[in-house]
Amino acid sequence: MFDQMGILLAIAGAVVAALIACIGSAKGVGMVSEAATAVVIEDPSKFAKLLILQLLPGTQGLYGFVVAVMVLNGIGVLGTINDISTSQGLAYFVACLPVAIGGWLSAIAQARVAVTGVSIVSKTPNESSKAIISATLVEFYALLSFIISFLMVMNINKL
Repeated sequence: MFDQMGILLAIAGAVVAALIACIGSAKGVGMVSEAATAVVIEDPSKFAKLLILQLLPGTQGLYGFVVAVMVLNGIGVLGTINDISTSQGLAYFVACLPVAIGGWLSAIAQARVAVTGVSIVSKTPNESSKAIISATLVEFYALLSFIISFLMVMNINKL
């Protein structure tokens, strides 16, 4: 007999990881895209430089998705369902929180930096690398959130 509460908690964690991180990425990409649209209308040659800035806040959603797939694979939803205790299910849920919350917040923060980068590209396109590097600095915190969730999910079966 499977411990349904453990499986439900783990699945809820996977949903939270993907959903919250993806919401942050969608909001972030949207913010940068809105700012970039006005610049591209005036000068379509700046599209490629602005596209990089638009894509950067989207990585957090990808990190959340990867953690969600790892959880689903770990509990066997993508194959034969494993017997997951309530404590393991809770551990999966908690392991998903860093990438969910860190991904959401860093996507919005990265978008704000990228929006200011759009202003840089609009005025001085040759300085686009400075705008990209500035936005990339925020990525470090998304990566830390992803890594901690990744390590926690990888070690839950040792409980």
